Amino acid sequence: MSNAILVEDVGRSVVVKFNRPETRNPLSIAVLESLFEIVADTALRPEIASLVFTGTSGVFASGADLREIAAVAGGDEAIEFALRGQRLMNAIAELGCETVAAVNGLCFGGALDLALSCKKRIASPEAVFSHPGATLGIMTGWGGTQRLTRLIGEPMSLEMFFTAKRLNAHEALSIGLVSAIADDPLDLALN
Repeated sequence: MSNAILVEDVGRSVVVKFNRPETRNPLSIAVLESLFEIVADTALRPEIASLVFTGTSGVFASGADLREIAAVAGGDEAIEFALRGQRLMNAIAELGCETVAAVNGLCFGGALDLALSCKKRIASPEAVFSHPGATLGIMTGWGGTQRLTRLIGEPMSLEMFFTAKRLNAHEALSIGLVSAIADDPLDLALN
């Protein structure tokens, strides 16, 4: 595992920190593969009560690595790219322990899909949520369209997807995208 992800056991929790803030913590293929390993390992540890995802330096994560998306020519490569993300998000959603996204800043695209796959989302006051695909000419393939709609309803979901609207933490709380706002979302997730 590279230093793009830091993993630490804290009590009965496993904390995963995305650690490339200089590039907005992209969820590259290598990061996704590491996350698969972490989720699989957590599933085998009955003593673990929660798996918590967070970022570093005011960035949760920016979603899929756009350079990798640009390199996908289409066809089978594009399908595999989407399926890789879907498999990970489903594995997180199906994990037996509590899963928490402690969103400490920017949470865009595939990172929002990851947060949506968690059972709980806690935001810092600086958190910003968006699915910017409409401005990039892409649409999420990692399950966010279904999970976001189930969580906040179709009208607001469609607005977010079609306009790339950004929501601050208080807006996210008001529509039920997050369950709480905390100055230190990781601390709240661990207590």
